[in-house]
Amino acid sequence: MFTILKKEISEFLSSMVAYVTIIFFLVITGLFLWVFPDSSILDYGYAGLDSLFYIAPYVFMFLIPAITMRSFAEEKKEGTFELLTTSPVTDWQIILGKFSAGLLLVIFALIPTLVYYFSVHELGAIPGNIDSGAVLGSYIGLLLLGCAFTAIGIFSSSITNNQIVAFIIAVFICFIAFNGFESLSSITSLGSFSTILINLGINAHYQSISRGVLDTRDLFYFLSFTAVFLAATKTVLSARKW
Repeated sequence: MFTILKKEISEFLSSMVAYVTIIFFLVITGLFLWVFPDSSILDYGYAGLDSLFYIAPYVFMFLIPAITMRSFAEEKKEGTFELLTTSPVTDWQIILGKFSAGLLLVIFALIPTLVYYFSVHELGAIPGNIDSGAVLGSYIGLLLLGCAFTAIGIFSSSITNNQIVAFIIAVFICFIAFNGFESLSSITSLGSFSTILINLGINAHYQSISRGVLDTRDLFYFLSFTAVFLAATKTVLSARKW
């Protein structure tokens, strides 16, 4: 697994995709946090990172599929997939290696945003007047969201040999998983079923963790969601033997 992880990270860093997507993430979140009038901290004068944690999931919907779209699709297109699968590694080692590499790049993208926290912490009218517990909870929520979206991206890449198709499928599934269930719940005729639909979506659990309260039900949801898509990827890889 670590050999796959090292190979993936090396290939990511030798291409422009990783740098462009991470810079894109930082520019977009920075603009929403500091520049755009409706969300800028400087305008509403409240020491918090709410704008960052509101916009980050939507940027993740494009950032993570861009990172993961090449995972299996490029291997299949270049003809190296068969070589990889006949090497002395198991399917799970391949999947977890690629998943870990994608998640590591997501963490690389999040680390520079800590500058936002320290800036708000020090520049407030009263230094340190920021809800650090809620910020920590929101970062944990983003990390768990990154796990879920990375698993979706890996799965999408495994079902096609075209990176663009893999990207589009991953963006679509990420959007449905994050907002789709909540949108469906707004149909009034669904009645009490609306609550079930809301809880099936990622957004409800992300918002719950972002309040700074780590509920085991939310942690179980994210871990289960990630496991389901990694298992689906394993099923797709196993299909080549059928």
